[in-house]
Amino acid sequence: MLNGYYMPKGMRPSNLEERRRFYSEEFNVNGVQEWLRGWGGKIVFAVIIGRHTRIYPPEYEGDASTTILIDKYRGLGDVRRWILKFLPESVYYDRNVYDDDENIVGQEMAFDLDPENLTCPIHGSLEDKMKRHQGLSFCEIELEMVKNETMRLHEELSKMFSDIGIVYSGRGFHIHVFDKDVFSWGKEKRREIAEEIKRRGFMIDEWVTSGSMRLIRLPYSLHGMVSRIVTPLDISRLEKFNPIEDEVCIPRFLKESLKAG
Repeated sequence: MLNGYYMPKGMRPSNLEERRRFYSEEFNVNGVQEWLRGWGGKIVFAVIIGRHTRIYPPEYEGDASTTILIDKYRGLGDVRRWILKFLPESVYYDRNVYDDDENIVGQEMAFDLDPENLTCPIHGSLEDKMKRHQGLSFCEIELEMVKNETMRLHEELSKMFSDIGIVYSGRGFHIHVFDKDVFSWGKEKRREIAEEIKRRGFMIDEWVTSGSMRLIRLPYSLHGMVSRIVTPLDISRLEKFNPIEDEVCIPRFLKESLKAG
């Protein structure tokens, strides 16, 4: 349970020492570099220290729920040092592409699928959960449902785009579009795509696809609410992927505690 929210067995918030261990010993900086290899401009990162978990270093109590941008760094080593300073529950990158004068010159398109986008046969819709003050809650059934929805959407998007990737985000999945021409699309065209995908029966977060929400979880970072690694996945692996027990997304500190328990 997290502040009254229910989650699948084995998923729980990570404490500050566990976050420190992960980013000190396990954070795949080379993976991040590879993920962002084709980026056409300056990359802005961001952290949220403890908005949902309410777990944060005491000196950052006043900023626990704030989105803190990391835009002053010389390399990913510096970014890791900032992360270790804040020990956040979540790490993101800005999908906007900026030039040297910080003008927006493009944006990566992404599709966000989370459990709250679907209606659980047991726990109901997001509206039902909100009435019970459990908007962030999700169960194993919802995880499986959102995975199946991701596979369906991937198949649909493969007919529209040539270069797409899937990421397990911790609670759900993201589908990223890497086609170069899409980076230059304006908000109107992005909104049209989001609306069209919704019309085809897919449950996505239109705010993300249209570009209004520019931050997205950084692959290989730690989702501190559920203690899972944000993991890129090949579509061929997705069908059998189970984030509750698949070791590829379980951090070392949790594997050790499971063995000890």
